[in-house]
Amino acid sequence: MKTVTIYTDGACSGNPGPGGWGAILMYGRHKKELSGGEAQTTNNRMELSGVIAALEQLKEPCLVELYSDSKYVIDALEKGWAKSWQAKGWRKADKKPALNPDLWERLLELCDTHTVRCHWVKGHAENEYNNRCDELAVMESMKFKE
Repeated sequence: MKTVTIYTDGACSGNPGPGGWGAILMYGRHKKELSGGEAQTTNNRMELSGVIAALEQLKEPCLVELYSDSKYVIDALEKGWAKSWQAKGWRKADKKPALNPDLWERLLELCDTHTVRCHWVKGHAENEYNNRCDELAVMESMKFKE
């Protein structure tokens, strides 16, 4: 199984507001940058969108080392929260609706295809790839500003 390293980040100007996401995929000497955005979204939706878009690039099941500064994404995957929300009909432990079920549904499908190991990184710190993803995400969000 190939090992692919993925870095992702999301950004939102206002929450909700114009947002963007950035992702970097690395395999051996190959590196690919992706980005996208939406005119009206939230930071968490952009964080999820970056991970989904990156995983959708993979053409076969891979071992994925996923790096993100989003505790929302990392904790929900690592601690099993997202699977629990799904099992409860997209309800959280407090019975309130889980947010972004459409994106979580897709991400969980992709996690069933790939072996994803999650790593939290401190945002806006020393990690060059996380910082580059942040740049890509902010550039995308700026496209939607008046």
